[in-house]
Amino acid sequence: MHRSASRLTRVLACAAVPVILTVAGCSSDSGKDSGSNGGKKTDSSASGKPSAKPSATLEKATYGTLPDPCKAVQTPTIDTLVPEAKDKNGTASKSNDLASRASCSWNGLDEDGLKGSQYRWLAIYFSRHDSQASLGSANKRAEEQYTKQIEAAKATEGAQNLKAEEAGGIGDQATSVVYSVKKDVDSFNTTIVARTQNVVVTLDYNGAAYEGAGAPDQAKLLQDAIAAAKEAVASVDAANKQAEQPQSPQPQQ
Repeated sequence: MHRSASRLTRVLACAAVPVILTVAGCSSDSGKDSGSNGGKKTDSSASGKPSAKPSATLEKATYGTLPDPCKAVQTPTIDTLVPEAKDKNGTASKSNDLASRASCSWNGLDEDGLKGSQYRWLAIYFSRHDSQASLGSANKRAEEQYTKQIEAAKATEGAQNLKAEEAGGIGDQATSVVYSVKKDVDSFNTTIVARTQNVVVTLDYNGAAYEGAGAPDQAKLLQDAIAAAKEAVASVDAANKQAEQPQSPQPQQ
């Protein structure tokens, strides 16, 4: 009788509090999944693990094209910088791609009889940069190229009396690098590196004197180079505004 009463007491206890049974283990399966989440999916926000952040959207490149490099400076400017230029229209690089990079150069020998000759060489290089997730924004990439071009000019072999300084009033940022090179004659070199948004403009202007002519005025070379660089930078904006203009429909034949 005592054994039967004890058994009945346990049965009634389990039947009377089913919620407690689930927690305390009155059923035969209470020992399974102990310490688990009962098969429920774990919320990643509650797991303590940081969720992946969405990648930042890179800014769109301001400029989508480049100007014709041989038309980046005006004809009167070429006449001033390169008197007696062999080809006033310039010599374009064979690899010109107005979507990314282009260049043009001029050279000429101005002979003055017994007073000797003056040689001038001018070259303009453009590089345009796009935003890329793996490389950064268009402007950031242009800034990196701007710095590389300045360092390349400073590293010119044989450069003497080198001087680099900021050149204000040209694009978003600009630097001039001037130096001389002693070979058969004294050659004076001026490099202007400028950045306008996502485009880098590099202008090289060199002068030398032959057959007893007086050495070029280095200050004048720099002044002329800065004037030409301003035109080249302005041509970038002009070329892109022209590209944005709607094309007028062609008349029907």
